[in-house]
Amino acid sequence: MVSPAIALAFLPFLITLLIRYRHYLVLLYRAVLAGWLRDRLTGISREQRAFQYLLAHAIPGDPRHVLQTFDQWSYRCEHLSSVGPVKGRIVERLLQERAPMRVLELGTYCGYGTVLLAQGLPPSARLYTVAVDPRHAAVAEKVIRLAGFDEQTVELIVGPTEEVIPQLREKHGLLKADFVFMDHWKRCYLRDLRLLESHQLLAEGATVLADNVLFPGAPHFLQYAKTCGKYRCKVHRASLEYCRAIPDGVAELCYVGNR
Repeated sequence: MVSPAIALAFLPFLITLLIRYRHYLVLLYRAVLAGWLRDRLTGISREQRAFQYLLAHAIPGDPRHVLQTFDQWSYRCEHLSSVGPVKGRIVERLLQERAPMRVLELGTYCGYGTVLLAQGLPPSARLYTVAVDPRHAAVAEKVIRLAGFDEQTVELIVGPTEEVIPQLREKHGLLKADFVFMDHWKRCYLRDLRLLESHQLLAEGATVLADNVLFPGAPHFLQYAKTCGKYRCKVHRASLEYCRAIPDGVAELCYVGNR
């Protein structure tokens, strides 16, 4: 049994840890524990609850207002792992600068990133978005249509990215992507980037953006992008979505091909 004296000796250390990592503890509660508890109590998933909030508060056909309503939900109600408004401005700026005609999103989730990308597309451009989880895809499709985008502008593809990417050309007509946004499982970033390379789906000069490369992080992806010689790479530092105290970043890769 630990003596009171030893317990008291460790108390300052524990208090220091709690203070230093308090933002991460709050995130753990909001992003995991609270959502899990509400799922059990209501029988409705967090993603479905978010969509119900959108139906009640968002203006149909107004993508910017849909995004703002998403942000209100995530700040005031429950945490959603979407790109969010801070990093979203980085994505919007780069999308506007590149004006791509063929955009690929890996990781649709609830459709926040999809709406963000779709609203910045030039005329006649097309967005292909890949949702791994069919349950999330069902919510995302309703969000995309609520924002006013039809199937001619946004094609929602459901399935594991390692199965979808090899089929993008033959099954979905995507010859080469000018702009890629990754916001799915971070451990899959490197695998999927190499799949895009091996199936020659990246146009020369294509931009690849990857969210959350600093938190929770994608170190192997970043190392590859910086050392393989196929990309010019930089990281736009920002904060984690809906949690300003936790640093994060978006990686920007410019594909230059094999040299």
